Amino acid sequence: MQLLVIFGILVAVGGVVFALQNNVPVTVTFLVWRFDSSLAMVLLLALGIGAIIVALVSSPAALRSQWTLARMRKEIASLKTSRDELEGQVDQLTRKTADGTNAADSRGAMRND
Repeated sequence: MQLLVIFGILVAVGGVVFALQNNVPVTVTFLVWRFDSSLAMVLLLALGIGAIIVALVSSPAALRSQWTLARMRKEIASLKTSRDELEGQVDQLTRKTADGTNAADSRGAMRND
């Protein structure tokens, strides 16, 4: 996360330096729309629009992965609970089996006497 913040700051500083060095007026024409501004403003505007488009396109995938991660965490918690219950049952059965074996051994030892 900190790496992304540092990268964002570097891009912003680079954009400001670029804007200060490129103040030549340009005209952008698209269909019936005409826009007169400095070269730096036009390029930074294009960069900003591109960033917004990337954010909008990548948002559904990010949300889907977040939902999947949350669902998997719930499933892991459920499986851990189930495992703990099963381990408890195994322990109970092991104790019952050991008690039954000990009782049978003691009865067998009494008969042999």
